[in-house]
Amino acid sequence: MASSFIITVTVFITTVIIAANGCSPSDRIALLSFKAALTEPNHGIFNSWTGENCCVNWYGVSCDSTTGRVTDINLRGESEDPILSGRPGYMTGKISPEICKIDRLTTLVVADWKAITGEIPQCVTSLSNLRILDVIGNKLTGKIPSNIGNLQRLTVLNLAENSISGEIPPSIVDLASLKHLELSNNALTGTIPANFGKLGMLSRALLNRNQLTGSIPVSISKIYRLADLDLSMNRLTGSIPAELGKMPVLSTLNLDSNSLSGQIPSTLLSNSGLGIVNLSHNGFSGSIPDVFCPKSYFMVLDMSFNNLNGRVPGSLTSSKYIGHLDLSHNHLCGPIPLGLGSTFDHLEASSFNNNDCLCGNPLKTC
Repeated sequence: MASSFIITVTVFITTVIIAANGCSPSDRIALLSFKAALTEPNHGIFNSWTGENCCVNWYGVSCDSTTGRVTDINLRGESEDPILSGRPGYMTGKISPEICKIDRLTTLVVADWKAITGEIPQCVTSLSNLRILDVIGNKLTGKIPSNIGNLQRLTVLNLAENSISGEIPPSIVDLASLKHLELSNNALTGTIPANFGKLGMLSRALLNRNQLTGSIPVSISKIYRLADLDLSMNRLTGSIPAELGKMPVLSTLNLDSNSLSGQIPSTLLSNSGLGIVNLSHNGFSGSIPDVFCPKSYFMVLDMSFNNLNGRVPGSLTSSKYIGHLDLSHNHLCGPIPLGLGSTFDHLEASSFNNNDCLCGNPLKTC
C-alpha cells in the first residue's frame, strides 16, 4: 500500500515538474519547424502550439509523463474532435524532415488533409520507436522510403490515397511487427515482393488501386493471421495460388479488375471462413468448382465478367447464405439449379445475365 502511494506521488511530482519546466527544448524546436512547413487555414489547430511547454495543450501532441519527450503527433483532418466541428480538414505544405529529430516518437499521424504535398521524409526510417505511421488522404509523391524495414516496432503503415509511385521496397517484408498495411490508391508499380509472406503478424493487406504487375506470391498463404487481402484494380497476371483457399483466418479476398487467368481453385470456394470473394473483371476460365456446402456463407460472391463456362454448380443451393451473387457476363449454360432462386429469393436476373444459355428462375424458364 505504501509503495503504491510512493509511486503515485512520484508520478504526480514528475508531472508537475514537466508542467512547470516544459517539454524537451529540442522536441519543441522540431515541432515548430514541422509547423512552419504546413498551413492549416480552416480550424486553427496550430494556434495552440504556443508557449514553452509542448506537452500541455498543444493540439495533437502527447509526451512521456516521466521524461517530457514528445511521443505522439496525431493530426487527423477527418476527426470527431470538437475543434474540427465535424467538418473535414484542409492543409497544405509538406512534412518537414525536422520531424525526425523527435527520436522518441511512437506515433506519427498526419492524415486526411487533402493537400499536403512533397515526399515522406526518408529519415523517418531512423525513428526506431515508431509504431504507427499514417499519412492517408493527402497528395504525397515520391517513393516509399527504401529502408522502411528498419522500423522493427511498426504495427501500422498507412500510406493510402496519395500519389506515391515507384516499387514496393523489398525491405518492407522486414517489418516483423506490422499488423496493418494499407498502400491503396497510389501509383505503385512493379511486383509484390515474392517473400511477402515474411510479414507474419499481418492481419490486413490493402494494396488495391495501384499499377502492380506480376503474379500473386504464394508466400502470402503463410500469413496465418491475415484476414483481409485486397489486391484489386491492379495489373496482376497469372493464376490464383490454391494455397490462398487454405488460409484459416482469411475472410475477405478482393482480386477484381486485374488480368488474372486460369481456373478458380476449389479450395477458395470451399473455405467456409471466406465471406467476401470478388474475382470479377479478370480472365478466369473453366467451370465453377462444385464445392459449396451448408457451412458456405458468402456476403459477397462475385465472379462476373470472366470467361467461365459450364453449369452453375448445384451445390450452391446447399449454402447457408449468399448475400450478393454475381455470375453475369460469362459463358455459363444450362439450367440454374432448382431452388437457388427460391432459397435465396433476393437473387435477381442481373446476377445471371449475359451468359451463353442459362435458364430457369430467376431467368426465363428452360
